[in-house]
Amino acid sequence: MTSSVRKYYIDGKFIGNGSLAVIAGPCSLESPELGLRVAKFMKRLCDERGLLYIFKASFDKANRTSVHAWRGPGLEKGLEQLAEIKSKADVPVLTDIHESNQAAPVGEVVDIIQIPAFLCRQTDLLVAAAKTGRIINIKKAQFLAPEDMIYAAAKCREAGNDNIILCERGTSMGYHRLVVDMTGLITMREFGYPVMFDATHSVQRPGGLGGASGGDYRLAFPLARAAAAVGIDAVFAETHPNPKEALSDGPNMIPLDQMSTFLDEVIAIHEVRKQGLADSV
Repeated sequence: MTSSVRKYYIDGKFIGNGSLAVIAGPCSLESPELGLRVAKFMKRLCDERGLLYIFKASFDKANRTSVHAWRGPGLEKGLEQLAEIKSKADVPVLTDIHESNQAAPVGEVVDIIQIPAFLCRQTDLLVAAAKTGRIINIKKAQFLAPEDMIYAAAKCREAGNDNIILCERGTSMGYHRLVVDMTGLITMREFGYPVMFDATHSVQRPGGLGGASGGDYRLAFPLARAAAAVGIDAVFAETHPNPKEALSDGPNMIPLDQMSTFLDEVIAIHEVRKQGLADSV
């Protein structure tokens, strides 16, 4: 695996080249109070461990299974909430966009713009995100080979922005099933970009509950440990104080009170891997 990749400084710390960043938050912006509670809790956990923490939540879940599913507060109110969380919790923020015209206003607020997996081949969306100058986290589509992510990155680069993170979130394996090919993390990191592992979407069962997606958050723990052993620059996990009451993605979100255990397990293996690499030099 490439020993040196790009690194991007955020909030006095950085993503890439040996560090470990944490991206976590509820699936969607359910309320300002919930978002702020999660952000403050996660910041404390990460500060105690010396980790860069970035709050994540979506203002619009435009790719829900059912047309009747919760989507979020929308662009205007969502950006207001993200700005408030960023200020009051003193954390960087990340959110996803689904349409090109969302890129500019989102780029005024967030530190990282995320491209959803289903949309990682959408040229206009990637170009619009790139033109904001923000770091772009591109999620690998469930149907895409890891080596093909170089073309998604190239669209941002040729639009003038090479501040890119590539994210693994599982690959379709039959109906309602995802699998994670850990070698994909190696492939994508060899492009020279930091790689992120999305632990909770990787255990999702798309459409598995009929009109909604299912999942099993317990499986996020071993998958994240495996990703840390392979080598990652950031771990992504959706979390909620009470996932059973969450308005979206409840089954695969890690309960907030289990996030300390989750982080400690990932950190332990990340540090062992770093030491092993140092010893081999």
